[in-house]
Amino acid sequence: MSEDDTRTAVIIEDDPDVRSLLDEVFRAAGFRTVLAGTGLEGVAAVAAHEPIITTLDINLPGIDGFEAARRIRAVSATFIIMLSALGEESDVVLGLTSGADEYLVKPFRPRELRARIEALLRRPRNTRPVGTGPAGGGAGEPLRAASSAPESNASAEGQPMPARNPSATAAIPTIGTAGWHAHRDISLDPVTHTVLVAQREVELTPTEFDLLATLLESKRRVRSKEDLALVLRGEAFGSASYVGEPDKRAIEAHMANLRRKIGDSTAEPRYIETVRGVGYRLTAHTDGAPAQS
Repeated sequence: MSEDDTRTAVIIEDDPDVRSLLDEVFRAAGFRTVLAGTGLEGVAAVAAHEPIITTLDINLPGIDGFEAARRIRAVSATFIIMLSALGEESDVVLGLTSGADEYLVKPFRPRELRARIEALLRRPRNTRPVGTGPAGGGAGEPLRAASSAPESNASAEGQPMPARNPSATAAIPTIGTAGWHAHRDISLDPVTHTVLVAQREVELTPTEFDLLATLLESKRRVRSKEDLALVLRGEAFGSASYVGEPDKRAIEAHMANLRRKIGDSTAEPRYIETVRGVGYRLTAHTDGAPAQS
């Protein structure tokens, strides 16, 4: 993949004025842009161009942004920034649960969007899609472009699969195995972006992966919502950057989705416990042995 390809952004927006503004912001940030006016065109554009970042409106013709995000997540690990006039907490939570990494409420400030873009670029990118599967046709059909080709400044030309067969997965690495982080029967490799739970591979979004990696690296040290928000921005713990309530709610939504995927419970946590009023940390023991620090 060429350097130009790694700097591609897909913009999925049906309002021409907003689409033009987004195009200007991304071009100023050094991106090649591909523009789409509907959800189906956008999903097809993501599959064709493999962008590093995708912006996604919610109120789109045809499929809405929530469904588009789910289909994109089935075929791509692109960072998704959801942009919408819907600013209720339930909308934000649904957007993040659908697979978005960021959620900005319209009208947004171009400088804030640019800052979010730069923060995403500082994060390591998982180049594997979160899952594979149909995004347009029936079961088993490959992704097909919409009949109306997406508007593009370049030439524009489902459902996630279940966890892989455990018999095809290597044995769980233990704490101390080179490169891997582990706790109980969950382990993570930051190089290959692989997460195993009880010898089964679990597919996480880039944001969920980064949250889990941070907690595994921190072990029993509590990480506040502010800490985790800074990690997602690519900033150091203790940074003076402002973390607002929307950022904290976003962390809560991502954490709930992460727990659901790894089979954890807030009532009886096996992997991640909530320290009320403070943040999150790993549970105290690893299958009968004291947690290693």
